[in-house]
Amino acid sequence: MAIARLLISLIDTLYIKPIERVISRYTFGYILCGGANMVLDTLWYYLIYHYVVLEQNVDLGFVVISPHIAALIIVFPITFFTGFLLNRYVAFRSTEQRTRKQLIRYALSVVGSIILNYVLVKLFVEACHIWPTVSKMLTTAIVAMYSFLAARYFTFRK
Repeated sequence: MAIARLLISLIDTLYIKPIERVISRYTFGYILCGGANMVLDTLWYYLIYHYVVLEQNVDLGFVVISPHIAALIIVFPITFFTGFLLNRYVAFRSTEQRTRKQLIRYALSVVGSIILNYVLVKLFVEACHIWPTVSKMLTTAIVAMYSFLAARYFTFRK
């Protein structure tokens, strides 16, 4: 994969001494891949919300879906697979497991992330009475750590 080699080269170039002292190569690669996937997710969401869904409800005949949820549903499979590919071929490229097995494990970790997001936001907002935006920021930090640990020690372990 030429794109993967290009991205790996970019990560290696950006992984300089000061960063090397603070975080591992795995963590750095994961952060860059996750950040890239987040930017892609946001870009896709914007384009689909404004130019595919046209900011209008989507009537499927048996249910009407609001435009922001419809865009989310359309974007999810795209960023699910780009996230998997970036992790498999760039961030955690030294694994020898079969792609199918890793994809199933990745799907399980994503389900775990979705559940953790829901539970933590509910907990922080409703039980701890923390403002929703602050709760989401705390949740994102915790879920990012969970996702990294799940990727490194479960999905893409050596």
